[in-house]
Amino acid sequence: MIDNSSLEEPVKDLAKRIFLRVAKAESKVHGKPLSEVHFHEVGAVDSIVDIVGTAILIDRIRPDKVISSVVNEGYGFIECAHGTMSVPVPATSEIMAEAGVKFRQIQVETELVTPTGAAIIAELSDTFVPMPVMKVEKIGWGAGKKDLPIPNLLKVCLGQMGDEGEFMVMETNVDDCSGEILAYTMNKLMDEGALDVFYTPVYMKKNRPAYLLTVTCNTKDMEKLQEIIFRETTTIGIRYRHENRTKLDREPVKIDTPYGSVDGKRVVYKDQEYIYPEYESVKKTAEASGVPLKEVFRISQNSQETQKQRTE
Repeated sequence: MIDNSSLEEPVKDLAKRIFLRVAKAESKVHGKPLSEVHFHEVGAVDSIVDIVGTAILIDRIRPDKVISSVVNEGYGFIECAHGTMSVPVPATSEIMAEAGVKFRQIQVETELVTPTGAAIIAELSDTFVPMPVMKVEKIGWGAGKKDLPIPNLLKVCLGQMGDEGEFMVMETNVDDCSGEILAYTMNKLMDEGALDVFYTPVYMKKNRPAYLLTVTCNTKDMEKLQEIIFRETTTIGIRYRHENRTKLDREPVKIDTPYGSVDGKRVVYKDQEYIYPEYESVKKTAEASGVPLKEVFRISQNSQETQKQRTE
């Protein structure tokens, strides 16, 4: 039905991927190959509309990333095509387990997550955390028909995430990795967008000396930076958390010195302005002129103070 429809190809592809998740779960539950799977309730018109409709909307919005809160499921038993089933039903359990969906059961005695809903969220989201800092542009509400002791509502927020205020901190302890590898890893992380990388000497279990690797980054860069850490070091686990920061306004400037122009940054805090020479630029100028690094730093600081006084 999907292939023979007039839907756009990205919509068809997403819808079929969602249905495939349900089919794989049913196949495992019944111990049958995919070709013999029957969708039962999922084949009903409303479920087809749910899945295909979601695919159409996602294709229209085209978000860079979908983030879900922890999924809330009920408890108890329900009646379905297979008879009386415990909640969550087997297909829903398999879908969420296979995709690593984070969920919890709450004190509501009924099914809150169907196989269809589980397949949709499993396909769209791989992150299950409280809503991160974002500038919300639109909010959509969907109300269910069941009369529950809690609001039977689904809320979806569309917005922009940036590096203002919130960022990620990742940490891992490493006790069996050489200094050369750690130095190489630091350079790779910085090249791929880490905001900062540093090591702290620590003592681990059995009094083994080790290093605590700490990486700060924008949320959007976390996954690719984790890949670097896992690939380049011997760690087998990474802790991470959201943190907030106060970030001063800054802009790049050029500082004139007798030895050439040096890159710097102008930082403003309240009514105070500070200009800091950039190390790499100072280093390059010092090497080219044969002047000690500390002398270029001193001249750069004096030059920016002189320029500031002339401006005033």
